[in-house]
Amino acid sequence: MASYNYDKFSADEYDLSNFAGPKAGDKAPDALFTMADGSFRRLLDFSEEFLVVELGSVTCPLFQSRRKTMAQLSIHYSQVKFVVLYIREAHPGAEIKQHAQMQDKYFSAQQLDDGNGDLREVLVDDIEGHAHRAYGSYPNAVFIINRNGCVVFTSDWNDAHATGRALKLLLAGKPANVRSFFKPAHPKIGIETFKRSGKGAGLDFLKGFPILFWQNMIRRNLRVIMGKQPRVNPDSLC
Repeated sequence: MASYNYDKFSADEYDLSNFAGPKAGDKAPDALFTMADGSFRRLLDFSEEFLVVELGSVTCPLFQSRRKTMAQLSIHYSQVKFVVLYIREAHPGAEIKQHAQMQDKYFSAQQLDDGNGDLREVLVDDIEGHAHRAYGSYPNAVFIINRNGCVVFTSDWNDAHATGRALKLLLAGKPANVRSFFKPAHPKIGIETFKRSGKGAGLDFLKGFPILFWQNMIRRNLRVIMGKQPRVNPDSLC
């Protein structure tokens, strides 16, 4: 990887065989964020029963495809805190380029406020992506963290409906042993996202599509089918 903030998407930017983020039962990495208004916010500073952290960016079709369901979950589960960790642009293009400085990143994050009803708080990672790296460096992973700072559910690719089932189990006092499958972006949303990103974004994605399909739709989902789901108690210590 030549640079964290790549100018063009390539499947080589990601280790799709080995997700390095925290697993269920691990201590959740904390991070301090500087907000656009100059205030500070610490990731694990929450009083709700659980914290749901989803990684995303405005140029990520997967993240954009999950937003409606995730927004509905955030409204339904008022006793849970939901945040978006804004990371590097997944598919930069001629219109929405990769970030060269923090102001670029704040500007891109502000574009998530597009009137679609997603009211989750957005925490913008620093320019070198330290929080993103700590959480595995994937473009649309999701984590549920308890008050003890322990990860009690994670999925390297967010399946929003599986995340909802996991929350329901955790709030009922049960382990979130839920299978979370990789699901492709909604085609219409994918096309709209690439158009918004601008020239080059869609073509770069298509170049990497065969590898992405094999690694995620087939290989990764087979591992989920064949593997055992961890049973981590909702109030576990780590």
